[in-house]
Amino acid sequence: MPLALAIFVRIVANPLSNVFQKLLTTEGRSPAVVILATHTLLSVVCVPLLVVLPGPRSSQFWLDISLCAALAVAANTLLVAAVKLADLSVLGPINSYKAVVSLVPGIVLLGELPGPAALVGIVLIVCGSYGLSGPSAKASRASGDRARPWFSLGVRYRIAALVLSAVEAVFLKRALFAAEPTTTFAWWAVLGLAAAIPPARLLRSPRSSDATSTPITGRTIALGLALAVTTGLMQYSTLVTFGRLQVAGALALFQTSSLVSVVLGHRVFREPHVWRRLAAGGVMVAGAALIIFAGA
Repeated sequence: MPLALAIFVRIVANPLSNVFQKLLTTEGRSPAVVILATHTLLSVVCVPLLVVLPGPRSSQFWLDISLCAALAVAANTLLVAAVKLADLSVLGPINSYKAVVSLVPGIVLLGELPGPAALVGIVLIVCGSYGLSGPSAKASRASGDRARPWFSLGVRYRIAALVLSAVEAVFLKRALFAAEPTTTFAWWAVLGLAAAIPPARLLRSPRSSDATSTPITGRTIALGLALAVTTGLMQYSTLVTFGRLQVAGALALFQTSSLVSVVLGHRVFREPHVWRRLAAGGVMVAGAALIIFAGA
């Protein structure tokens, strides 16, 4: 896959996968079951690939990809829970805080304080997030525009998912040192299936399951397939980009997807305040880019 195409696919596929996740949760599917179904469908494609692809011999690869799969399942389960509860147009730009999170280990462990450009970036992200804190569509109807979604449970889930995915990216990048993107992706999908089974069973109601309490329709199957395709494209394009571009530059480019989330949230779910949230998201993207390039 050409680099320019990989970047474009990553920017578009990420918010599209969030749309399909939100649509599935509106049908009553639990976040853990949504992630389990996604990895199941991806594994159907990836298991045959593993038969013909050479297996990595590095023990470090197996440790990294196993940790990566476990962290990805935890992060994505929290992400699906977040999109179930909050507006996409709020959650998308919050991903810019990943750049701030990446500064924390250096400050805490190494005493490395951010430089002037990074400080400006942090200020921009904080200011932009204030612009996102207008009322969500659901809150607007319920409380007359008084609620502030920035403090909602959905946003807290999104921030927790962000932290886990930031740690996952470290192991993902290291796994690429020992295997090419297709092999890394295939093992990520299959090991992710193994990691997704326990939480899906643990979080399922003891009296019912998604399969029995909510009938599986043709629409459910179509949404599940669309989610598996967009998730697979997102992860594979991320691996291709990481393999050919410095992580700092890739992460800065990926921030653009947050603006796509705002547009999709407005178009698909009729979320309000689209222009304000686009402006706020743009400010946050600029702040994230400053932080990332300052540390490059």
